[in-house]
Amino acid sequence: MPDRAEHVAEPEFRVEVDQNRFLPLGGREVHAVVGVTSSGPVLVGSDVQASQVIIIDTSGSMYGEKINAAKKAARAAIEALRDGVRFAVIAGHRQAEMIYPPGDFLATVDPTTRAEALDAVGRLRADGGTRMGAWLTRAAALFATVEGGVKHAILLTDGQNNEVAAEFERVLAGVSGRFVCDCRGVGTDWKVDELRKIDSALLGGGPGIIADPADMVADFREMTRASMGKAVADVALRLWTPQNAVVRYVKQVAPTVLDLTDRGVERVPQAKDHPTGSWGTESRDYHVCVEVSSGDPGRQLRAGWVRVVLPGVDGAPDRVLASGNILAEWTSDENRATEINPRVAHYTGQVELARAIQDGLEARRAGDEDTATTRLGRAVALADESGNEETAKLLRKVVDVLDPVTGTVRLKPGVDKIDEMTLDTNSTRTVRTRPSGPDDGAPGPG
Repeated sequence: MPDRAEHVAEPEFRVEVDQNRFLPLGGREVHAVVGVTSSGPVLVGSDVQASQVIIIDTSGSMYGEKINAAKKAARAAIEALRDGVRFAVIAGHRQAEMIYPPGDFLATVDPTTRAEALDAVGRLRADGGTRMGAWLTRAAALFATVEGGVKHAILLTDGQNNEVAAEFERVLAGVSGRFVCDCRGVGTDWKVDELRKIDSALLGGGPGIIADPADMVADFREMTRASMGKAVADVALRLWTPQNAVVRYVKQVAPTVLDLTDRGVERVPQAKDHPTGSWGTESRDYHVCVEVSSGDPGRQLRAGWVRVVLPGVDGAPDRVLASGNILAEWTSDENRATEINPRVAHYTGQVELARAIQDGLEARRAGDEDTATTRLGRAVALADESGNEETAKLLRKVVDVLDPVTGTVRLKPGVDKIDEMTLDTNSTRTVRTRPSGPDDGAPGPG
């Protein structure tokens, strides 16, 4: 046994800000795309702690092919866990039943516990209802038994939540920030909006659909491997703004759309920490909009100061991992002031694309063909303009495209439900753009 903790890799962070800092006289809204990239390794003096909970819907509707495929998927996830990780398997029905370990704690992966868990998964049986809030509450309680580290859950369901909506919302608010959860729906009898709510509350990578139960194994293996690649948890995007400024929104815009505006918590004066979850080696983009007081020609202002932070716990100081400035400068030069930064424009369109798809599909389900045609047509035009080929392909399964540039479409008379749900689940996945380079000058606070 080594006489000290084994060194492990932790990512370094870099922040790049893309914007047009020039505002017209009287202008107040400042837009910027903040690109955050983590890479490594940086050697640290303690092990990366990780915990994983696998939640399998075992309600009565999972009977037959789906429960058998779920067992194989759960085993694949267990096999992908690295030694030393703490883990548990929950069967979700009317309540959250511990499958492994046989108690209210997390086991530690080693050859013995792995073999026991693989065997225990064979006890999964399809019976009962669907109460996702109860499952998430049990997972949160398990994660609470360990201090710190990356905490990740996988949730698989094939049905609709049986809990009262208000109770479900209360549970989501209670478990938010306590772990990260990736959700998957198998078949077509579940609701995309329900999994999207879980994903939003628990900072997942976007809900996914598994059309064929046979695809569960590969999907579970990939999700688990991705979670094993996370090295640091509870990373916050801290946004400082000047006095009297108003933060209009903070949105993750790549690789998925996720609104973090109302999730900000003030830990230091004039700044809020917006949660981003766990990180490995990856890149994400955020669209920030700040409203400031207008200035005279030539006035320069730091409209925002963005920092990637690991908040300290138990009195420990915060760790600032990277930072960047959001700038403003007023000008009477109309050409400078009206130029739209390409990345800001791109992600504004991607967020609108997601909303147009969701609005269009909701209108289609409600029988409002005019609204559905208009909104899905707008989605087609936005997908074409941004080069989002995957979304464009999915849209063509729902509408006949007459002109992609203008968004002229006709609703298909009959649409396979799996195609509609696949489009819905993928609506928040975006096409990324590359940073255009640093801004040409950085004024200090003004």
